[in-house]
Amino acid sequence: MRLLDVKAVLNREQAIQEGAEWEIEILRDHDDETTSYAILSHRWGTEVSYEQMTGLMELPERKRVEVKQRDGYQKIIKSCELAMKEGYAWLWIYTCCIDKRSSAELSEAINSMYRWYRNSRVCYTYLHDVDQPVFPIEQNNNKFGKSNGWPEWFVRGWTLQELIAPKDVQFFNKDWVSVGNKHGLAGMLEQITRIPRDVLRDGLSSRRPSVAQIMSWAADRITTRVEDQAYSLLGLFGVNMPMLYGEGKKAFRRLQLEILRESNDQSIFTWDPYATIGQDGSVLADNPNRFRDCHDIEQVASEKFIDRLLMKYVELPELGTIERKSQWHDAAGSQQLGIFVVTNAGIQLCLPLVPSRDSSLVFRAILACTNSHGSLITIDLASRGSSFDRTFGTPDIEKTFPEFKAVYLTHHEDTNEIPRRLMLNDTNALYHGFTRCGAFPRGITNDSVTLSSLGSDLVVIVYANDDDGSHFAVGLGNYLRQGWVHISSGKWPANQKEDRPSWLDYARDAYKVMWNARAEHSRCMPKRRETYNYMHLCRNFTKHAHFPQSIWAADLIWGAWDRGNLEVRVDVVRCPGCCVGPREWMATTNDRGGPDMPGLMKMDHYSHELEVGGMRVKLYECIGKGITVGHNVRSLALFVPNINSWVITATSPLEISNVPATYFKTRTHLALIPVIQLTIPWHPVCPAFGMRITLL
Repeated sequence: MRLLDVKAVLNREQAIQEGAEWEIEILRDHDDETTSYAILSHRWGTEVSYEQMTGLMELPERKRVEVKQRDGYQKIIKSCELAMKEGYAWLWIYTCCIDKRSSAELSEAINSMYRWYRNSRVCYTYLHDVDQPVFPIEQNNNKFGKSNGWPEWFVRGWTLQELIAPKDVQFFNKDWVSVGNKHGLAGMLEQITRIPRDVLRDGLSSRRPSVAQIMSWAADRITTRVEDQAYSLLGLFGVNMPMLYGEGKKAFRRLQLEILRESNDQSIFTWDPYATIGQDGSVLADNPNRFRDCHDIEQVASEKFIDRLLMKYVELPELGTIERKSQWHDAAGSQQLGIFVVTNAGIQLCLPLVPSRDSSLVFRAILACTNSHGSLITIDLASRGSSFDRTFGTPDIEKTFPEFKAVYLTHHEDTNEIPRRLMLNDTNALYHGFTRCGAFPRGITNDSVTLSSLGSDLVVIVYANDDDGSHFAVGLGNYLRQGWVHISSGKWPANQKEDRPSWLDYARDAYKVMWNARAEHSRCMPKRRETYNYMHLCRNFTKHAHFPQSIWAADLIWGAWDRGNLEVRVDVVRCPGCCVGPREWMATTNDRGGPDMPGLMKMDHYSHELEVGGMRVKLYECIGKGITVGHNVRSLALFVPNINSWVITATSPLEISNVPATYFKTRTHLALIPVIQLTIPWHPVCPAFGMRITLL
């Protein structure tokens, strides 16, 4: 390492003040293992670089004066004076002892920095914003508002290792007056930093904290470059990796992969233990803040893990005999629990899994680590084929023996972000007296909703009929790259409008319920299928949901998620009362030989027929607010007839004249429609003459 010659720096400064020339080397290379040196830790301001420090005497007078007036130069001089006073001949300061023009030198310094601080005899910590002669013992948001009520030094990313690594840390205020040391202030420092006092006093070797614990100390700390969130932690985990400024958040994922290559500590997967963020996808966190609540998580040795697992998940009366439990224990003990293999397919390891009660794709993984209550930590995993993603909000798990499985956990961040733009068409819903109240947690712009294709996303749209109290919520979501939609509905008392909850409260409740069930909603979505039949191409789906205690129902039409931007249509219809709650998804088709159907699609199976004058005709398609009917045409309408006026197109001669007509739903119960009277008679000259019939 390159160190400042304390005496040479001070002699040169005196020579400058006296106007004398001074040409002597002020920086020399030394071995940090054998050299006695002091080191400086500080919050950067206007600093002096290596090039400026070594070439100070060659600078023009005006530039030299400007450099000497910088607070960074004054810190160098004051640190040298302090080191000289305490008998140290050598001093290291990051800003001027490293030639940052050399990427190789910079990379070497960052990878060695923790060791350099650890091997120093003393670390001078300069608190530039402390103006009192004592260390602050209470949070002061008025004075330190930008740094959580404490001196700014305590919220910077690099200063974490600079606090832990040195054996002796001395704190100084802005006037270089001593205000305490690390050992004497250990209790206060623990309160400020969440670092246990035994680690502050004795270092990481006193008791090796878990990966999650160390990460939790780095949470909420600030770095100028996003990559430094990772680079500043290398020494704390004893790993090395090349510096690639410009890689952004990838640096923190690289750090975690390097840790996994050196450690079998599963606490690295326990970030966001209380699902406060709920970011689905990679099992690796994207920044240290995700570990904020992991300060009490400890690693458990493999042999103790099996015993704890037995007590928690196997010693249940309903899980069988003692012999069965003994067999499980023997099998569990033979597993290679402490081996991680990082591959391009994922992180391969063996984990005990318990299946979800409601989804065959979701499992709860039990990790070899505990919290402060001694409870084993679990995370939820969702299968995405050959690997598993981290997920949140899993429903209840089965009461069964955990099964040890070798799994691949997704560790890469999918950078192929393709936002899905959903065009919302709810004109028909609004026609029937329903209003779009709003959307949560973000609004709708130009009748469109944009969902992220990565992780999970959800927008809930609320509709309500103010007159009769009917309301429903449409959820448009994405879960692990699978789009999904869902409808929930309710009924408010029609005569108690003032007591109704706000639409926003209803939206929040619906959002919470749908979010927690998003894995199941995603699993239940139908998959696109194409049959190259002359008549059908199945690319869209519809869902019918009847509102409770209401004549209304909603029909939701959803296109293929893998086809980029798509239209989602929300229609409100009068329901004949033959259904209760949401039905299964049904596929819809576009018939090549049929009329064009903008917006609405036709179903695969006949479900509506109209018998007129003893002859059955099929409901053919929806056109605006009417329904066309065709005879001997193998197709049908999407909706139950729900308005008083129908448009009929006959494709063969029909002798119809004021005869009773019966409406059939062939897939559900029979429903009778009142007598139908033709307002326009059949015209034999025009085989496809349009007729309008009206319900009496």
